[in-house]
Amino acid sequence: MGAEPMVALVTTDLTVGGMTCAACVKRVEKKLGKLDGVTATVNLATGRARVSHPPQIGPDELVATVERAGYTAALPEPPRKQQPEERGRESEDARQERDRLLVTALLSVPVLVLSMVPALQFRNWQWLCFVLAAPVAVWGAWPFHTRAVRGLRHSAATMDTLVSLGVVASFSWSAYALFLGGAGAPGMRMPFSLVPSASDGLAHLYLEAAVGVPLFVLAGRFLEARARRGTGAAMRSLARLAAKEVAVREGGSERLVPIEELDVGQVFVVRPGERVATDGQVVEGSSAVDLSLVTGEAEPVEVGPGSAVVGGAVNAGGLLLVRATAVGADTQLARITKLVTEAQAGKAKAQRLADSVAGVFVPVVLALAVTALGFWLGAGADPQAAITACVAVLVVACPCALGLATPTALMAATGRGAQLGVLVTGPQALEGLRHLDTVVLDKTGTLTSGHMSVARITVVPDGLGRAAALRLAGAVEQGSEHPVGRAIAAYARRETGERLPEVGEFSALPGKGVRGRVEGRLVEVLAPDDELPAGPSVEVDEAAAHTPVLVYVDGVAEALIEVGDVVRPGSYRAVDRLRRLGIRPVLATGDREAPARSVAKALGIDEVHARCTPQDKAGLVRDLQEQGCRVAVVGDGVNDAAALAGADLGIAMGSGTDVAIGAADVTLVRGDIEALADAVRLARRTLGTIRTNLVWAFGYNVVTVPLAMVGLLNPMLAAAAMSVSSLVVVGNSLRLRGRQPSPAAAARRRTR
Repeated sequence: MGAEPMVALVTTDLTVGGMTCAACVKRVEKKLGKLDGVTATVNLATGRARVSHPPQIGPDELVATVERAGYTAALPEPPRKQQPEERGRESEDARQERDRLLVTALLSVPVLVLSMVPALQFRNWQWLCFVLAAPVAVWGAWPFHTRAVRGLRHSAATMDTLVSLGVVASFSWSAYALFLGGAGAPGMRMPFSLVPSASDGLAHLYLEAAVGVPLFVLAGRFLEARARRGTGAAMRSLARLAAKEVAVREGGSERLVPIEELDVGQVFVVRPGERVATDGQVVEGSSAVDLSLVTGEAEPVEVGPGSAVVGGAVNAGGLLLVRATAVGADTQLARITKLVTEAQAGKAKAQRLADSVAGVFVPVVLALAVTALGFWLGAGADPQAAITACVAVLVVACPCALGLATPTALMAATGRGAQLGVLVTGPQALEGLRHLDTVVLDKTGTLTSGHMSVARITVVPDGLGRAAALRLAGAVEQGSEHPVGRAIAAYARRETGERLPEVGEFSALPGKGVRGRVEGRLVEVLAPDDELPAGPSVEVDEAAAHTPVLVYVDGVAEALIEVGDVVRPGSYRAVDRLRRLGIRPVLATGDREAPARSVAKALGIDEVHARCTPQDKAGLVRDLQEQGCRVAVVGDGVNDAAALAGADLGIAMGSGTDVAIGAADVTLVRGDIEALADAVRLARRTLGTIRTNLVWAFGYNVVTVPLAMVGLLNPMLAAAAMSVSSLVVVGNSLRLRGRQPSPAAAARRRTR
C-alpha cells in the first residue's frame, strides 16, 4: 500500500476571550490540540489563537472546542466592519473595568487605613470595615469568582481560582472572627504587622486582605491592560494608515467611493496632505511623498508620471493622479500588517518552557497552599496563622508574568521593527537574527541600486567641458532604447535641469552606439574600440566595473562616460556595522567578476563569488552551513529565492520581487541594507528582554511562594507583589518601543 497523501492544512485565527494567565493559554492550546491534526498557538497579550487544522475541521468546531474549555471564541471580522463596533466594545469594557476599580478603591481605602493604623481604630470600627469590605469581596471580586466557577465546571484552575479562593478565605475567616471568635467586641483593637504575628487570644481580622487582594489585582490588571495596549500602538498606527474613502477620476469628473469599491486600473486623486489610498502608479502630476510611517524612511521621495507609490504614504506636494495597481489584501500596507500580526502569534523557545510550567502551575500552587495549611495545623500552630499562610500562598503566586513574558516583548519589538522598516515573521526569525555569524549578500538591487546610472565622467583637458559634453551626449541618447543610453539621457536631464535639445539624423550603430546631429554638430556616443580614434587620456581598464562609452563631437573625443549599477548610499556603513556586530559579509552575485570585485573592494568585503546561478547560491549556503556557520541570505530577486529558503535566515529587500519576499524570514521594507544591522540589534535586545522577563517570572515565584508558606508574607502585601510582578514584565517589554536605530542612522534621520 502506498503512503497516504499529505493533506494541506488550513490556518484559522480566532479571537479568544476570558484568558487571564498562562494557565489559560495552555488549556486552550491543549483543548484544540486534542482535535485530530490540529495545532494551535495562543497569544495572551493579543487574545488571539492561530490554529492549523485539516480542511474537514471547520471554524465552528474550533470555536465550540474553545467554548467547551470555558472561554469565549469568535472568528475575527474584517477590520473595516470590525472597527466601529470593536472600538465601542473595547471602550465599554475599559470603562467598566475603570468603574469597578474606582468603586473598589473608595470602599477599600478606609478598610486598609483603619486596619493598618491602630491609632485610628474607634469603637466598633471593625463593623464599619466589615460593611465596607462585603461589597468589595463580592462585587469587586466578582470577575474573579465567575471565572473561577467557570473553570471549576470545566475542571480547570487558573489565576482567577487563586485570587477568588484568597478573597473568600480572608473574608470568611474575618466573618467567623467577628461573629464567633470574639473580634466583634466594641472596644477591640487590632495591631498591624507586615509579618503575620501570633494570636493574642482573639481571632484576628483579615479584612485588609479581603479588600486588598481584589483592589491590587484589579489595579494591576487595569494598568497591565493599558500597557499591553501600548505594545500594540504600532499595529494601530498601521491600521490608521488605511484610507476609508477615495476620490475616483472618471471621464473628467470625480466621485467619492468607499475604498472597498476601488478596483485595480481605476484612477484616483491624491491632493496635497492626503494619504495615497492604495498602491498604484502615478499617471499625472509630480510631488514628494512621505513614506516614514510605511517604510521607516524619513526622507521624502520625489515621484512623477510612471513612479510607483505605496498606499498609506502622505502626499507632501502637488496634486497626483494615480492608477491603482493593487487593492485590499494585495497592497504593501496590508502585507506589512499581516506579517506583523503573524509575527506576534509566535513563541520563542524559552516561552515553550514557561508554557509547560504554566500547565501545572495553578494545581501545584493549590497543593502547596493546602500543604501549608495542613502543616501549620498539624504542628499545633494557631488556626489563623495557618489560614494566613494558606491565603498568602494563594494570592502571591503569579502565572500571569509567565504568560506575558514573550507576547508583550514580541508585540513591542515587531511593532517597533515595523516603524523602523524591518518586518520579521516571528520569534524564530528573531532567534535566527541573534545567532547570525555569516551573511551572504546579493549585489544587484541589494548593495547596489539595481538600475543603470552614470557613475563617472572623465573629460579631455581644454575640451568642451563636462557640462557641454554631457548635454550633447544626453541629447543624442534620447533616441536610444538601450539601458546605457536611457541612463545617460536621464542623468543629463537631471544635471542640466533643462530640456535637452532635439536630435536629428539619428542612427543606431549595432554593437557600437548611436550617432546624431545636435545643434548642427555631429555627436557620437560609442563603445571603446581598437579601431576608434584615441579618446581621453584615461585607462579604460579603470572602468572595468562599469560600461564605458566615448563621446565624440565632430569626430573629436571629448569625454569618457562610465555607466553602471551604483552602490546604494549607506551600503558601506551597513557592511561595516555588520562586521562590528561579529557578522562576516560574503558577496554572491550573478554579475561578472570585475563589477563584483569592484563593489566588494568599495565596501571592504573580502570573500566574493561572481557569476553565481541560483543553484550556485544555494550550494554556497549549504557549504557555509557545513562549515558550522549560521547563514543569512539577503536578496531581492527570483534568482535569490532558493538561497533565501535554504539559509538559516532569509532576508528580502522590500523593493524586491514577491517570490523573494515570500521565501524570506525578514523583510527590509524600506529597501535599505543598513536596516539589517538595526534588525540584528533589535533581535538581540528583544530576546534579551524575553529572557529577563522569564527569569523574573520564574524567580519571583521561586522566592515568594516559600516565604508565604513559612508565614513571612502578609496576604495583602502578597497581592500587591503579585500585581507588581506582571507590571514589571510588561514595563520591561515596553522599553523596546523606544528602541532606536544605530546612533549614526538616527543622526542622519534627524538632519534630513
